[in-house]
Amino acid sequence: MQSNEFGAGQERPTLSQFRNAPLFWIGSLLAAIGTALHFPLYLASRSMHYQVSKMGSMGASMVLMDAGMALILVGLAASIIGLIPRRRPVTAAAEGSKIVSGETRVTATVVQLMIVLAVAIVIDAIHPIDLSFVAPGMAKEYGLSSAAHPHAGLPVSLLPLSGITGTVIGSFTWGWLGDRIGRRASIVIAGELFMTTAICGAMPAYQWNLVMCFLMGIGAGGMIPITFAMIAESVPNRHRGWVMVLIGGEVLGAYAIVSWQAGWLIPHWSWRMLWLAGMPTGALLILLNRWIPESPRFLLAYGRVAEAQAVMRRFGMKLVEAGQGARPEIGVAAEDRGRFRQLWARGLAGQSLAIVLLGIGIGFVTYGFQLWIPSDLQQIGFSNGATASLLRNSALIGYPFTFVAAALYGFWSSKKTILILTVLAIVSLAVFVIAGNSVTSNKTVFLFLLAVPILATAVVTAVIGAYSSEVYPTLVRARGSGLAAGATKAGGVLIIAMVTGSIASPSMRATALTGVVPLVLAIGAVLAFGTETRKRPLEEISAHLIPATVSGLPDE
Repeated sequence: MQSNEFGAGQERPTLSQFRNAPLFWIGSLLAAIGTALHFPLYLASRSMHYQVSKMGSMGASMVLMDAGMALILVGLAASIIGLIPRRRPVTAAAEGSKIVSGETRVTATVVQLMIVLAVAIVIDAIHPIDLSFVAPGMAKEYGLSSAAHPHAGLPVSLLPLSGITGTVIGSFTWGWLGDRIGRRASIVIAGELFMTTAICGAMPAYQWNLVMCFLMGIGAGGMIPITFAMIAESVPNRHRGWVMVLIGGEVLGAYAIVSWQAGWLIPHWSWRMLWLAGMPTGALLILLNRWIPESPRFLLAYGRVAEAQAVMRRFGMKLVEAGQGARPEIGVAAEDRGRFRQLWARGLAGQSLAIVLLGIGIGFVTYGFQLWIPSDLQQIGFSNGATASLLRNSALIGYPFTFVAAALYGFWSSKKTILILTVLAIVSLAVFVIAGNSVTSNKTVFLFLLAVPILATAVVTAVIGAYSSEVYPTLVRARGSGLAAGATKAGGVLIIAMVTGSIASPSMRATALTGVVPLVLAIGAVLAFGTETRKRPLEEISAHLIPATVSGLPDE
């Protein structure tokens, strides 16, 4: 790999920037070996149907785990040091009167990046979704309190509470990192965490599962906001909206994948295999870094013009004179101090309020209604296999409609699409509030009814991510996307904390009802403060929202 010192004529290094490439790859290899050393303990529990907690003496397996943990810590430190580009003095770009313009068509290079980022979104989404399917098996193995056994030991709801709390922290942390060290480096670091926290599947004690699930959540929480920021800054304006919603809608595909995995893996390999599968998927994301360039707008914002131009040539982009209403965002990095309160500056506060309310509402549904569906179905008589099959089929039924939502957002109206999808989510939840468990009496009808909230929440999550990456200026775009993702996860923390306080998992009716109220409030905020982003240049959108100077966002 090449050094990070290069000029305008050297295009290839912009695709593989490292501070020290050998150090990065050696660190990644050590982390992978350390993760693999946790597998022998899991395999040794085969005679107990992989219930690691039931094992007596762990002997050599525990020694390997200790060595593996040390390798993971050393490997992570080395790979992160080798990855993060050197800090350079910030200089104002000479092209300060220009903005980024791209081709109206989607080039092969853009398609390549979109495929890689779609894979990243799926890998990221799998981890929170796994929580739904590991909870029943974990409750049984550790003797935890759940809907089936409300008066057992510790509540199983501590697991999703730990994981989703981690995603909240990860969303804000990665949003900050994305604006400080770059979009690409942040994505790769998340991949490192995905790979190494797979050891959650080998933890013998429930308390250690909580710790590892929390760390896994930190990695998972950061991927989506950074990915959306990258897409917004790399895709031509004409196609930006529908591409982001379509890729964000891959969360629905991830739901189908996890449902299929659960039905196939859990009966034979236990719930632990869902966590252990994070190792190969995390490693895949690290290997795909070769096809993830840094965002050209991020490079321009920090005065790294030569590097930005090399990336833009590959994406068919160029710098053009700023037209009326479009304010250039480059050359203002010196004003950025990494403060989240910049998201509440004049002109952005209304957008941030609408995004937070919408995120909390969707979080209530995703981590309330959807999270406990597998447990609720098994409580009323569905087997583990039947539950997984039902949820997989519901996700597959809804998946084609993500294309409709993407088209509406990208070619019709971003604001109206947000409103329509939110209303759809509210109506679908109302059906479960009114009917309760009786909706399961007809499996065919229930299959289609279940597809609607799964579809609506997945697509609205994608739409929130897309919208938040469009309305914020470049220097705070990752933080704005992080705010959207963090609000969604914060809604999850609130609803899971409520469940934990009540010990047992709630009914479908109760979780559906809790999601309706914040979504209704979100509709009001979007109507009051939402702005249209369809096909508009990013610079024009931020100029419309912030009539302040070109010198950067105010700190106050």
